[in-house]
Amino acid sequence: MGWKAEWERSISDPDGFWMEQAQAIDWDVMPTKALHDRGGPVAEWFSDGMVNTCHNAVDRHVAAGHGARTAIIYDSPVTGTVEHVSFAQLQGRVARLAGGLAAQGVGVGDRVIIYMPMVPQALEAMLACARIGAIHSVVFGGFAAAELAVRIDDARPKAILAGSCGIEGTRVIEYKPLLDAAIDMAAHKPEFCVVFQREQAIADMTPRDFDWEDFCEADPVPCVPVAGDHPAYILYTSGTTGAPKGVVRPTGGHLVAMDWSMANIYGVDPGEVFWAASDVGWVVGHSYICYAPLIHGCTTVVFEGKPVGTPDPSTFWRVMADHKVAAFFTAPTAFRAVRREDPQATFMDGHDLSGLRTIFLAGERADPDTVEWIGTVTGKPVIDHWWQTETGWTIAGNPIGLEPLPVKLGSPSVPMPGYDVQVLDEGGHATAPNTLGAIAIKLPLPPGTLPTLWNAEERFRKSYLDAFPGYYETGDAGMIDEDGYLWIMARTDDVINVAGHRLSTGAMEEVLAGHADVAECAVIGVADALKGQVPMGLLCLTSGVDRPEAEIVAECVARVRQTIGPVAAFKLAVVVDRLPKTRSGKILRASMVKVAEGTLDKVPATIDDPAILDEIGSAMARLGYPVR
Repeated sequence: MGWKAEWERSISDPDGFWMEQAQAIDWDVMPTKALHDRGGPVAEWFSDGMVNTCHNAVDRHVAAGHGARTAIIYDSPVTGTVEHVSFAQLQGRVARLAGGLAAQGVGVGDRVIIYMPMVPQALEAMLACARIGAIHSVVFGGFAAAELAVRIDDARPKAILAGSCGIEGTRVIEYKPLLDAAIDMAAHKPEFCVVFQREQAIADMTPRDFDWEDFCEADPVPCVPVAGDHPAYILYTSGTTGAPKGVVRPTGGHLVAMDWSMANIYGVDPGEVFWAASDVGWVVGHSYICYAPLIHGCTTVVFEGKPVGTPDPSTFWRVMADHKVAAFFTAPTAFRAVRREDPQATFMDGHDLSGLRTIFLAGERADPDTVEWIGTVTGKPVIDHWWQTETGWTIAGNPIGLEPLPVKLGSPSVPMPGYDVQVLDEGGHATAPNTLGAIAIKLPLPPGTLPTLWNAEERFRKSYLDAFPGYYETGDAGMIDEDGYLWIMARTDDVINVAGHRLSTGAMEEVLAGHADVAECAVIGVADALKGQVPMGLLCLTSGVDRPEAEIVAECVARVRQTIGPVAAFKLAVVVDRLPKTRSGKILRASMVKVAEGTLDKVPATIDDPAILDEIGSAMARLGYPVR
């Protein structure tokens, strides 16, 4: 069946549709039905089934005779390491690590924080928790001690699994001092820590610490079945109040959604190599480095490096060629970094990409100029798709494995099964086609999405459900065109009001990105005494550009006025060396607004390099901001 038929079936008969998809998962007790109303904020999936994630990701493939198949390829240009781990090897490692945890009293429902770099042991830690029914919470390796302490106090872990260090480009970041400081700050104290020692920085151990290698000499333990609605993990995402929100991922729905997405959205088969260039600290690392590829029987790539600088812009192409990657997934910002350093893609020379079928983008808006550049230099289809930490998998995309649809540059395409996506006005009414509004999803959400926040049900309701009763509010603004394609224009907060006109900063960024000399850009709304708000553009130029900055800025201003019109009042633009981003590559627009307003009192914990905000402030000062 094609996309439209499958989507309509999932909306009209969600129980029947998802019970059918659940057949692909090994259940210890098959659920009697898919959708359950258990009195929570939203309906839940497969609640009366019994199942184990680790069994589905590892053990069942070994039992089926695929133990020799490669499960993980570890490629670390920063250490010069390449390692292949088979499903049989992975099973042994995970079972022994889980045995060590069980021997220390960790069991079903206990929380375990994982604070590790991009190494295979990070995935082993996640799977070991799943094996015994413990609930893991991965915190991005190298995260500040104060922020880690907040997560320790919220999750209240019995144990913490950590690496001694991580490597960011050419820098070695020692994790153990950060971990020890976080535990000192936290009111809750874990019973023990397990430390994976890396030769780049050997950690000093305390009486509460176990050495990873010694710990993994424990007797292996089998998989423990858990209920379908049992939390597989908690993943903290930044909250607008400053307090992180613990997104809960239920086990049964997660398994079903992950497996369905690999076949139908990404179009990969068991045994093929799938690479998501992200980090286990983010949702992409959970869904598409650790879980979905392994559940589907694919080989996953664990990459420790950067798109540029480790050692140069050839890295992506080398990894794809060396490991015969069939489908690649990353954020547009990664390719913008490659393009900025190597606009002619000369570093691709000598790397055979014949095995690569499709490139997928997500994490931020994929501007058409970047999409076209990737497609031109690789000759491969470039597919944008849109989803969130909260949903865990694609809300809107192009289902390559089910039915490839025509690509519309700038759109992530159409809603996936289970997602009844609508664009609403401020009164909660559906807008006409091509009309900007708030993007919301009619309840119920499909399997794999969050049923609540950890220990914060009221906050869950307030954050996602109260604005539009009967809907999940995504926090994004956009529109749906006459063909049913969704267009994500900005976060709701990034829709600015210029003299009464609601304008999308994303639309302006799209225009700016089309300038030949602009490698990357951001548009924010800043205060204006006359118009309320006006847009400000920040421009990063392509490497090697040798033209006066004022000339480029003038051309960019003219482009926006010509394309969007004088109503945009676009006059403020400045060239900067780089934009402030999270470690996952998302541009911190809200922080830049605060810099422009002179109200930034706290640097975001997720920022990659705090010094960038000072650079942005200096650039804005040339435009007269903040206005004193």
